[in-house]
Amino acid sequence: MELLSGAEMVVRALKDEGVEYIYGYPGGSLLHVYDALFQQEDVQHILVRHEQAATHMADAYARATGKAGVALVTSGPGATNAVTGIATAFMDSIPMVVITGQVMSHLIGEDAFQETDMLGISRPIVKHNFSVQRPEDIPAIVRKAFHIAESGRPGPVVIDLPKDMTTPTERYPYEFPKHVKMRSYSPITRGHSGQIKKATDMLLAAKRPVLYTGGGVIMGDASAELTELAKLLNFPVTNTLMGLGGYPGTDRQFIGMLGMHGSYEANMAMHHADLILAVGARFDDRVTNACDKFCPTAKIVHIDIDPASISKTIQADIPIVGPAKVVLEEMVQLVKSSKKQPDQDALSTWWQQIDEWRQRHGGRYRTDDSALMKPQQVIEMLSQVTGGNAFVTSDVGQHQMFAAQYYKFNKPNRWINSGGLGTMGFGLPAAMGVKMNFPDDDVVCVTGEGSIQMNIQELSTCKQYDLPVKVLCLNNQSLGMVRQWQDMNYESRHSQSYMQSLPDFVKLVEAYGHVGMKVEKYSDLEGAMREAFALKDRLVFMDIAVDPFEHVYPMQVPRGSMRDMWLTKTERT
Repeated sequence: MELLSGAEMVVRALKDEGVEYIYGYPGGSLLHVYDALFQQEDVQHILVRHEQAATHMADAYARATGKAGVALVTSGPGATNAVTGIATAFMDSIPMVVITGQVMSHLIGEDAFQETDMLGISRPIVKHNFSVQRPEDIPAIVRKAFHIAESGRPGPVVIDLPKDMTTPTERYPYEFPKHVKMRSYSPITRGHSGQIKKATDMLLAAKRPVLYTGGGVIMGDASAELTELAKLLNFPVTNTLMGLGGYPGTDRQFIGMLGMHGSYEANMAMHHADLILAVGARFDDRVTNACDKFCPTAKIVHIDIDPASISKTIQADIPIVGPAKVVLEEMVQLVKSSKKQPDQDALSTWWQQIDEWRQRHGGRYRTDDSALMKPQQVIEMLSQVTGGNAFVTSDVGQHQMFAAQYYKFNKPNRWINSGGLGTMGFGLPAAMGVKMNFPDDDVVCVTGEGSIQMNIQELSTCKQYDLPVKVLCLNNQSLGMVRQWQDMNYESRHSQSYMQSLPDFVKLVEAYGHVGMKVEKYSDLEGAMREAFALKDRLVFMDIAVDPFEHVYPMQVPRGSMRDMWLTKTERT
């Protein structure tokens, strides 16, 4: 049996797990591991400029591929810098393994140099965490970490690694487990057939149904099954922010995103539905608005891999615990074999009503004769220039909502954004993580002048590793969503929401060795954007001046029902 040091075991176990890239930043507690990385070529390490970026790169890799991403950070400030990225992944149920260095085991609890209690700090924001107590346990711990991260409801796992567990001169037998068996952890692999049969019967009897689907469809690889079920039944489909692309965005049966900034037709359809099939969605507050006013006439069928998510905020009439893909497959077969079919007359009336709602709003926005570009125009142009096929990452704010509303995602795993935590600074490193693994695809980060500055140092990483992502900065010279809330709720008292003394982004980007463009007129937008995407081997940063006074609509009225929305600054349902 091969004898390896603990540091060598870490690297070999990652290789045996099939890991190609890890994203990280070195420090004293991990130098043995970094030396082991140096002496092999199978696992490539990507040197970021800030540990938060390492976790976002790993996170985006997972969102785009469905496999766990890996980050490697040192103890103390390195580990705490990674906390935001770990929490981002946790809130969106993204599989990730983060290895954090730790001081020597005999110093733990002594307030040693660069010591933090990473187990305690991370406990509320991980699916599980490990502390390595014996070097010979490292292969099994790594194998378990990936198993936990990727199975059931996915999530991040932290491995805390004391430096003395990786000493180069101490060697132990290496054996990577082929199988994982954990007595206290056994994720459900199929749904209850009786419940699925009840739910299918209810679907076939519905007169005003809606399929409401979330990120669980994306991460559960269930988009094909969802599409087949929707087509069989001719039911309308709405996606959450995390579920965009789970059903083709250009298909007639897609009625848009729902929720706080959801489409008029999606929110109205949800409110008036008599049956809602929720798949891989958790009824979060950005969807439901006031829970006591949520969809008052609807029966709820809820499919989720996590039993804790079912009936957590909205009571389910038929709960089904199981993987979305397997449950939807069974539903499809039941619908195909059933003698009963949906009431076509009732569905025709329902579709007529939905089309009336769609015609009333349909994503409209106002343009005028001024020289100010609308952010909606920029996203529509992006969708046109890329043919709707790009990987689109975003930061958080108005630009994120505009991207979700106006870019039509026809494929899953193409919309990469921080939904649950709302992490500014996510977009650029996320685009990098995607581009590294999909070098032949267009990868674009939609950001704002506020968000981009939180991790703009990663332009240096892009140069080192030749990552020619495209960055679209919708520059409204303010924290747009903050300013919008101040307009609506604080009589336009813009407290600390305007960004002053902004850099010349073109010069700054050029200083990092990339291409910068400034676009101030809509008439110049298409040409500049096509030029940017034609530069396949260069990172291009487009600083695009947009109307600083534009709001994101529709917008739900706080504490109202789903049908209570602002449609413009002066128009309310």
